Amino acid sequence: MVRGGGGRWVLCAAVVLTLAGCGQRALEAEPQFSRAEELPERLGKDGTTILVGDPDAKMTVHLYEDPRCPVCEEFETNGGAFELRGAMLDRRARTEYTLASFLDDRLGGGGSKRAVNALRAALEQGKFLEYHEVLYANQPEESDDGFTEAYLLELADRVEGLRGPAFDGAVKSMKYRAFVAASEETYERAGGAGDAEGPGTPTAVIDGKRIPVEYNGVLFDGDTFAELLRQIYDQPWKWEDTRL
Repeated sequence: MVRGGGGRWVLCAAVVLTLAGCGQRALEAEPQFSRAEELPERLGKDGTTILVGDPDAKMTVHLYEDPRCPVCEEFETNGGAFELRGAMLDRRARTEYTLASFLDDRLGGGGSKRAVNALRAALEQGKFLEYHEVLYANQPEESDDGFTEAYLLELADRVEGLRGPAFDGAVKSMKYRAFVAASEETYERAGGAGDAEGPGTPTAVIDGKRIPVEYNGVLFDGDTFAELLRQIYDQPWKWEDTRL
């Protein structure tokens, strides 16, 4: 997804004007998670959405990503993903992931599909988020189709306890190819009538309100994204009324 350089400041200003005046609210007595490995992970009832974090968290962030997408890599390694993980650890937010694979058709190859299949296999081992972070931190060039079977297994060695007959077999056999196809279909439907090819990646929907493409720059500024999450958590009703 192409992001506008000035969009982040437009969104920040809009949010501050609409939500200003809210202070940091004390979190409930619920203990925080100390590390990402402790976050609950499961497959949603729709069979395609991957849910990470406290299921009772007050705020929901839904992300649409393609493993080959370099702009997703920017969000995950240099943008707001770190702040989002912090919100998951302190139980303010849970994250829902819809994994697309459209870049294979656009660029050729099968790296996105293989990576989505491997991520689904990692979920079976309770290692989705850890492996997800490793894949983006070691993403090949978009045009290289570098997420090969061998490379996906090599990267899995960096996640303690992930490698084994079940995971390796699933990667080698494309066990979750039906999930890969269904997840791409879910992504495409999310684009709505005006964009049958999907909403673009990365796209974030927070508590049911999509951050539009012209404001998508907020995802790539950690401080701004953290402030947005904080304000939505403190006064969600104002976020619902915000016109972007």
